Amino acid sequence: METNILSICYLIGSVSFILGLKMLSHPATARKGNLVSAAGMTIAILGTILFYQSDGAHLHNYGWIVIALIIGTVIGSIAARKVHMTAMPEMVSIFNGMGGLCAALISIIEFGRLTTELQALRELAIVAGMVIGSVSFTGSIVAYGKLSGKLKDHSFPGQHIFNLVVLAVIVVLGGLLISGNFAEPAVLFYTILALSIVYGILFVMPIGGADMPVVISLLNSFTGIATACGGFLYNNPVMLTGGILVGSAGAILTILMCKAMNRSIKNVLIGSFGEAKTGEGPAAGGEQGDYKEISSADAAMVMGYAHKVMIVPGFGLAVAQAQHACHDLEKLLREKGVEVSYAIHPVAGRMPGQMNVLLAEADVSYDELLELEDANEQFADTDVVLILGANDVVNLAAENDPSSPIYGMPILEVGKAKTVIVNKRSMRPGYAGIENQLFFQPNTSMIFGDAKGVLHQLVSDVKAL
Repeated sequence: METNILSICYLIGSVSFILGLKMLSHPATARKGNLVSAAGMTIAILGTILFYQSDGAHLHNYGWIVIALIIGTVIGSIAARKVHMTAMPEMVSIFNGMGGLCAALISIIEFGRLTTELQALRELAIVAGMVIGSVSFTGSIVAYGKLSGKLKDHSFPGQHIFNLVVLAVIVVLGGLLISGNFAEPAVLFYTILALSIVYGILFVMPIGGADMPVVISLLNSFTGIATACGGFLYNNPVMLTGGILVGSAGAILTILMCKAMNRSIKNVLIGSFGEAKTGEGPAAGGEQGDYKEISSADAAMVMGYAHKVMIVPGFGLAVAQAQHACHDLEKLLREKGVEVSYAIHPVAGRMPGQMNVLLAEADVSYDELLELEDANEQFADTDVVLILGANDVVNLAAENDPSSPIYGMPILEVGKAKTVIVNKRSMRPGYAGIENQLFFQPNTSMIFGDAKGVLHQLVSDVKAL
């Protein structure tokens, strides 16, 4: 009877994950999808605590289980409520890293419990979960450090080859362990663990800032795959389903983002993805010309009498928490008969979908958000492009500077518009650390200041027209 109840709990949890993931595909149902998935996980956890049996015995140490659940719930709730939108990528990295650590610990514990002759399939799941979970954990911690500014990009000559060698050694040693042709399997297992930790660090450390969204997506996929390995080990359909969903969704997103950035998935895996270069091209040096400023009143007049305005949000908009002010400007322009839409680059911000979430928080209609290809088709017919804190996703170095770390990345071709207005705090380079020739083009004007303050002033000036 208890086994049947537990199976029903796991079935409900698995179905909830699938339905929740489907709902997450659209902003209108995303919040409900998150709640549905959380409810399914709660049912699965309670079912495990109350009805799970191993060798005829129920779980024990309930006190420790309850204490751990309370601590995790309190920390997660407080962190989720207090985190600012600008710090969301760091929080995602930390949470993802904890998932990878849990998956790695499951493999370590299960390896220690092996008392019979090694079973190849089970051993494969243990080794895969340990390696992938360890890489995800250490890689996510390094990503957190880079996103928060605590760590800088570091690399050394020949690191690409060294990373490949480390990865090859891990695979060879893993195969040797699974084959059973080694006198001291524990020594081999913990050697693989140490190499996996080192690889996770070396894998993320050299990656440039502009490419961090892709790395976060890939690490998220790793955690899902490692969790699926744990589900296989415990014959737990909820862990298996959840891990497969996260792993496959993260992998698909990573491939799509690599395509959007003209990057190779191979280079992501060996850690050469987005590594900084030291070329002497036009984007590698200092300012390349004179820029011109525009006053808020003039910018308001240009936009207020335009036929079509395109807004390009970036991380600077998130830093200033200016999404609501941006929506106010959009609504005001629409009242004056201006056609307004948003151009969203796949890697705008610090993590996948950050700009979509930011604008959804301000109740911006999802139908007004244009993806890269659609936006680029419309820029030539656009009167004004307003860039709010975006830099690398509109950087001309991606098109004309082979020495640039973002060379080859598809960008929003805002320069095709009649007028480009760029809001930045200063002329400092963006997250990738390279100069942007767009700022010196004849049809580009700069308006400096905090995005929220600038937008509030623009709203006032447009009202005064």
